[in-house]
Amino acid sequence: MRFKLVYTKKAADDLKKLDILTRKRIGKKLLSYIKNPLKHAIKLTDKKIGEYRFRIGDHRVIFDRERNKIVILRIGHRKDIYK
Repeated sequence: MRFKLVYTKKAADDLKKLDILTRKRIGKKLLSYIKNPLKHAIKLTDKKIGEYRFRIGDHRVIFDRERNKIVILRIGHRKDIYK
């Protein structure tokens, strides 16, 4: 089953702040993850910021899963994303 990527406004803003190479790398990885996202995801212990995360280099993509959608909540560098 393929999932649909849905970005929140905050996630879209986070993505725009990144340099073009990082944006492309994250975009490619997310597209490769939509077939089976939970295979590559790690469940977060603190549900306040989201349910799951992807690790893409030094960046983290925080997301929730809703039926056939991956709702991207936040995108950021690993040192800042959990604050």
